[in-house]
Amino acid sequence: MGAACAREFSARGGHVLIVDLNADLAREVATEIDADVLAGDISDSSFCAAAVARAVERRGKVDCLVNAAGIIVRSTGERTTDEDWRRIMRVNVDGTFFMSRSTISSMLGTGGGSIVNFGSVWGDLGAAGVAAYCASKGAVHNLTRSLALEHAQQGIRVNAVCPGEIDTPMLSSARSEPATSEMLEALAATVPMGRLGQPEEVARVVAFLASDEASYMTGSMVRVDAGYGAQ
Repeated sequence: MGAACAREFSARGGHVLIVDLNADLAREVATEIDADVLAGDISDSSFCAAAVARAVERRGKVDCLVNAAGIIVRSTGERTTDEDWRRIMRVNVDGTFFMSRSTISSMLGTGGGSIVNFGSVWGDLGAAGVAAYCASKGAVHNLTRSLALEHAQQGIRVNAVCPGEIDTPMLSSARSEPATSEMLEALAATVPMGRLGQPEEVARVVAFLASDEASYMTGSMVRVDAGYGAQ
């Protein structure tokens, strides 16, 4: 979904800086859309500050931040290890906070901007077998609300997109057995529309939230879930 967002923003005329731990994949997408790349770990606050500084150095300011990085641990709370708990919190929560903090500091001096965080339908609804992930996305949702209120009168809007079952590598990852087409079809059958979402469908909503067309929206959790959360 992060790659889809990079492509969507580039197609709309944006200058994109891709920040990713996987340098090779980041460069692959960046070459495709003529974007910049900075490889590193967003759970490191100093790296996040450097990433924002790089964007400002190259383009003068940051108009939009999309916090799309995330990982998942498929385990019950009882079986979640200390290491897994801490890692998912470092990436999903700390990374979102560190990138947002540095970006907000920059935006305050350049007239504002927009931040779009990646939450999840599981951040509000919860689900069995993914305790740490649900907790991390719930934290992202409330962080989004808090930052939105803190900066509502300073020209900085902060919203979150909350995807449902989207056909990405993460959907098939970290499972006890390799994901099969039959398993994915069964998963799609649990969705009211009867299909998995595509990354591009989420990216278009992210682009809307970042744009002036969403100028009266801040602190919103926008579900892109084919009706899953309406059940």
